[in-house]
Amino acid sequence: MTVEERSDIQGQRLLPVLLKIAEEVGSGAGSKGQVADYIPALSQVDPTSFGFAVAGIDGEVIGVGDWQTPFSIQSVSKAFSLALTLAGSGESLWTRVGREPSGDPFNSLMQLEHEEGIPRNPFINAGALVVTDRLLTLTGDASATVLRLLRTESGNPHVDFDPVVAASEAAEGDRNAALAHFMAGYGNLENPVTHVLKHYFSQCSIAMSCRDLATAGLFLARHGLRGDGSRLLDRRATKQINSLMLTCGAYDAAGEFAFRVGLPGKSGVGGGILAVVPGLCTLCVWSPALDRCGNSVAGVDALDRFTTLTGLSVF
Repeated sequence: MTVEERSDIQGQRLLPVLLKIAEEVGSGAGSKGQVADYIPALSQVDPTSFGFAVAGIDGEVIGVGDWQTPFSIQSVSKAFSLALTLAGSGESLWTRVGREPSGDPFNSLMQLEHEEGIPRNPFINAGALVVTDRLLTLTGDASATVLRLLRTESGNPHVDFDPVVAASEAAEGDRNAALAHFMAGYGNLENPVTHVLKHYFSQCSIAMSCRDLATAGLFLARHGLRGDGSRLLDRRATKQINSLMLTCGAYDAAGEFAFRVGLPGKSGVGGGILAVVPGLCTLCVWSPALDRCGNSVAGVDALDRFTTLTGLSVF
């Protein structure tokens, strides 16, 4: 795209690009990868589903496919809980969680033992549990605080927890419980493990559409400004979150994601990926079939195609 085109990305200008991606990538959704069957409630989702939305910083949203169908956002919620925690406690969070890619699976225990209960980054499960714990201390109700932000920024008051998904995760949550207890043993949790896990599972169970999630994430493209013009984060904190999304947001395939897509992004095992073009727009793609690292196969392909066709990346 030219400079003039990059300054006006909304409306009909990008729709042909999205339609082309839906035809080339979305039509084959589900042919590779598999749904997250280790969470029983997610195993029932149609693997051929595909939605893609783009939200401009002026709030206009366009989309194709199943872009208005709610899905379980799972770990995409971690970007929002991190934003709220940084807004409330600032730099002090970084004494309890690192900022480096893990290189290991998102639910690995091994790294925690080597690093004495300090998670490598806030987007692996152990790091997100620490963030949830801190937000719980700050607000008294971490999951409700995340839900309130998502409802307000998406403009959809019907965004809500999915109690079936939350219960399903809790029933299969032994590994997350082990992570939390291990960190508690090192003094890196402030609240009871059962409370932290409850709020963590609840926020992961939130259901949103591509339209809602792209709109809710616009403060990351607006350098910390919310939809009403108030400031959630300063520029430094927003830069930090986007940087971590680029280097750590796709589990232990973050390097491959950055190589192919060239944007900050946060994925979830529900098949959603939120990506940010700072100063311009946010993207949300959803397709439930995952690769071995837990990232949407068609979602990564679609974002790769988008940045290649439009030239909109941070590189």
